[in-house]
Amino acid sequence: MKVLIVYDSMYGNTKALAEAMAAAIGGDVALSRPGEADIAALPGLDLLIVGAPVHGGRPMPSVQAFLDRLPAFQGMRVAVFDTRLASRLVKVFGYAADRAAEALRAKGGVLVGAPEGFIVKGKKGPLKEGELERAAAWAKALLEQMK
Repeated sequence: MKVLIVYDSMYGNTKALAEAMAAAIGGDVALSRPGEADIAALPGLDLLIVGAPVHGGRPMPSVQAFLDRLPAFQGMRVAVFDTRLASRLVKVFGYAADRAAEALRAKGGVLVGAPEGFIVKGKKGPLKEGELERAAAWAKALLEQMK
């Protein structure tokens, strides 16, 4: 299975999650930052995973720019995740994963599983205990759902 995980990370938390997912998936998995992602390679993918920290209720600008420049890709399987604080205030503004999922669906993507949020303890982190393991399990579950 060919998988691309495109992520950006301000303090290393989203990067750590993306790496845990890639290790759990194994095989032909590539990690890329948004500005370096090879959009021409998208048609050959089995799954595109996009991750970003919540930035004002949205994905980071670099991830949003990546989503904006994607061409229409009818039927491509996609999944999204974000890193977020567990606070009521964040809920008011919304989550990056939900908005990224909406953007990918608008391009013709088919979501494999619901958008997922992973918790950081503070603005700079660290990740809540168990989140790396949960990310690995989430990635494996995505593959199971695709079978």
